[in-house]
Amino acid sequence: MNLYFHHTAIGRIGIVEDNGSITNLFFETDAVPQNVEMCETDLIKEAFRQLDAFLAGELKTFSLPLAPRGTEFMRAVWKILCGVPYGNTASYKEIAIAAGNSKAARAVGMANNKNPIPLFIPCHRIIGTDGKPVGYRGGLDVKRKLLELEKHHASV
Repeated sequence: MNLYFHHTAIGRIGIVEDNGSITNLFFETDAVPQNVEMCETDLIKEAFRQLDAFLAGELKTFSLPLAPRGTEFMRAVWKILCGVPYGNTASYKEIAIAAGNSKAARAVGMANNKNPIPLFIPCHRIIGTDGKPVGYRGGLDVKRKLLELEKHHASV
């Protein structure tokens, strides 16, 4: 596993590559595993290039090999999250319904919380049923900034 940190428009971000796929993204406040090599691979460079373009409003869809680790339900939720279009939001309940269980909104929230690749898997687009941003590993300020950025650039 290789990890490299880069300063972005939303703070210092770390990206992990393992076996040719992006497996983790770390915000400044996240605990980072000790069993990784600090090395910027070509894939990590490309991931940061795409992330910087996304944060500048120039890229709306990532094209990276992703390999998030989680339960079958978590992976199903993350796949649904990737289908929420740029500039749009969905509620936890809407994602639960799309996952086949309208009563699983809390489980969807937990899957969001455990998303190892936020931004690339856009869990920031998931909001409360009242339309307000709730919970985000990178912090609510970052979530609001991402939602505002996407709303601004969605029609461009």
